[in-house]
Amino acid sequence: MGLTTLERRIRIKHRIRKIVNGTAEKPRLSVFRSNKEIYAQLIDDVTGVTLIAASSREKGFKSEGNKVAVATSVGKSIAEKAVKAGINTCTFDRNGYLYHGRVKSLADAAREGGLNF
Repeated sequence: MGLTTLERRIRIKHRIRKIVNGTAEKPRLSVFRSNKEIYAQLIDDVTGVTLIAASSREKGFKSEGNKVAVATSVGKSIAEKAVKAGINTCTFDRNGYLYHGRVKSLADAAREGGLNF
């Protein structure tokens, strides 16, 4: 019998996290997506602290369009907050999800907003 979808994602996630980690100068941009919402965090793994976070559940967040459009606006939001805080570079952690659809649109929007990864 094969792996469940969650077991497969966790296995991929551990494989990615062996390589990708964040520092205060170059934090890790971690993406989590649920069925309805999408979340992004800039994390300093040395101290274990979330530096900046953005999600589709924030107060005042306008969610128009489909889930890909919402992910794009979350990517723009985290890029704005990061540039304002003086963070220009990061490493991208797709968290075991395929680089496709919502994850890709969030990453592209963050790049357009000024983050380099």
